[in-house]
Amino acid sequence: MEELWVLIKYVILGTIQGITEPIPISSSGHLVILRDLFGPDIIAEGLSFEIFVNFGSLIAVLLVYRKDIIRLVKNGFRYIVTRDTDAQSDFRFIVFLVIATIPTGIIGFLLEDKIGDLSRALTVGITLLITGAALWIIRNLRGNKNDGEITVKDALIVGLAQSVALIPGISRSGATIVAAMLLGMKQETALRFSFLLYIPVSLGLGILSIGDMITDPDMNTLMVPYLLAFMATIIATYFALKWFMNIMARGNLKYFAFYCFIVGILVILFLR
Repeated sequence: MEELWVLIKYVILGTIQGITEPIPISSSGHLVILRDLFGPDIIAEGLSFEIFVNFGSLIAVLLVYRKDIIRLVKNGFRYIVTRDTDAQSDFRFIVFLVIATIPTGIIGFLLEDKIGDLSRALTVGITLLITGAALWIIRNLRGNKNDGEITVKDALIVGLAQSVALIPGISRSGATIVAAMLLGMKQETALRFSFLLYIPVSLGLGILSIGDMITDPDMNTLMVPYLLAFMATIIATYFALKWFMNIMARGNLKYFAFYCFIVGILVILFLR
């Protein structure tokens, strides 16, 4: 019975990670809330689990944006080799994704320990209210910048916004989309830039963590639960992201703002 509970627990955690990763309600914040509600045992120990579910979300994002990724890679190489002006816009888009990744890498490296100290329910309650307020501000925005009109300044600002999302309760997708839309990007462009930006960050985390996975003492005993969580994360992220894309197209971000307000207030009142 205990083994069955372990399997169910990891499937639940993988599903929660998958659902909350793409939508602007903070996956890290929800894991902190779960820990406070059900005790520390509900949260999987060890970095390997985080790597597995993170990689699961990455695969789902790659599947959803596969056509954009293939186009960017082809045109990026084409511009480098031939300097074809028709491919320049996609090459610049790739460069801006790289630029936007830099602030997160630097800030994450410098403040890793301090960010870990913020993983408390009260912090999450407050930051969820901040996330909700930001989503409320942009709920009716309709920008006019497309992929080819993004600037270096835009990329740096969106990258800094992603860095703020290292704080539990600040949604990564929410922070980057809010910043992008405040900079005047179209909803589709903001969404695409946000989730394509997730790819290098996630890949970087995975590559840097390979050594930790190899030396993880729980890897052998928890391989099956990890794989179940991995599969659950892929499925949940894929469908949550497709759903969120439809929500963005209809301009219904206010519902995520309401959710963050309600959960943030409840966490402050009852889990502080």
